Amino acid sequence: MESYLLDWANLLLRWVHVITAIAWIGSSFYFVFLDSSLTPPEDDDQKRQGVSGELWALHGGGFYHPVKFAGAPPQLPKHLHWFYWESYSTWLSGFSLFTVSYLWSASTYLVDKSVMDWSASAAIAVALAFLVVFWLAYDGICRVFGQRQNGDTIVGALVALLVAVAAYLACHWFAGRAAFLLVGAMMATAMSANVFFWIIPGQKTVVADITAGRPVDPIHGKRGKQRSVHNTYFTLPVLFAMLSGHYSFTYTHPQNWLVLVLMMFAGAAIRQFFVLRHGFKLGRNGHPWPYAMGGVVAIAGVLVWLRPASVTSTDTMNSGATHVDSTRAGGSIGYKTLQPILAQRCYQCHGEAVQMKNVRLDSPQGVQQHAQGIYQQAAVAKTMPLNNATDITEAERGLIRAWFESGAAIE
Repeated sequence: MESYLLDWANLLLRWVHVITAIAWIGSSFYFVFLDSSLTPPEDDDQKRQGVSGELWALHGGGFYHPVKFAGAPPQLPKHLHWFYWESYSTWLSGFSLFTVSYLWSASTYLVDKSVMDWSASAAIAVALAFLVVFWLAYDGICRVFGQRQNGDTIVGALVALLVAVAAYLACHWFAGRAAFLLVGAMMATAMSANVFFWIIPGQKTVVADITAGRPVDPIHGKRGKQRSVHNTYFTLPVLFAMLSGHYSFTYTHPQNWLVLVLMMFAGAAIRQFFVLRHGFKLGRNGHPWPYAMGGVVAIAGVLVWLRPASVTSTDTMNSGATHVDSTRAGGSIGYKTLQPILAQRCYQCHGEAVQMKNVRLDSPQGVQQHAQGIYQQAAVAKTMPLNNATDITEAERGLIRAWFESGAAIE
């Protein structure tokens, strides 16, 4: 029953998390596009009011005319929309999902003893520390270097180095899948913290000053814009980290930390291309195609690097002693040969006592029903047993492969 309830919690939280993330990232992308696409106003009255840019757009059968004020508008409207619940809801649902999916069963999902043999409580404490320490380090970099000449370049380089170090440590301390997700969660936490600690407080100060008739300090707008731009560059790297859990060839690689860093670099470069291309259309800067090309080249390089090695007959024979013996005997591998491996490596999570994901492998009928999944998860992707908690050997994986490819017999 606990597994069933956790599956429902996982499903519902994932659903909410995706919905709120779409709303947050969508609004972020829109406002970055808007800032890059604004043109100086042509109307003299708008110029007198302090409008610095405008955009005419057509969507859904209607015309839209958003404008941006360089400082304070002449008068605040009665209804002012604040963009912050999209961020907070995304983080809250994401952290809840992380808790249910990883922290709740840390010994299974967070700890890989072949990577780091430590207790579940220690792994949980360090994982939570990743979220806090990264934010403090990132925020410190922005405070110290953000307002200097060429500050954006310095901040960008230092934050990239910080992410690379965090990726290296996470992949050497946690299970690969959890490490990728943790690095993404760490960056997403910084994004939401930017909204909570800098963007919204700065906007509230501006509104309070306008309401009280005090001069508006432009530093609040500059800081808020800086953190907002950082957030938009984080989005594609974070999305890759979140989605990579479905593709084991990324996080199971021996240099998985470098795979993560390269793919995050590709995402940031491609995002830079989209940020700058709107300004290019208005003649503000050169064409940003090198950024897109850099991202594509990085992805192509990783694709070639991770390509599976060709399997020769010698490799197949060496993959499992039982497979070799059965092949030499001229017979197919049946359930009786496979069952001892399943009992030792799989029944712990997929037997009568525990039925993770409603999968049972302690009967011929269950094995027949899930034959494709057994082959895919244990022999091809090698994601099961999860984090190799039951110490399955390569020879046993080879036998599972041979069993499936010889017909998946259960007699």
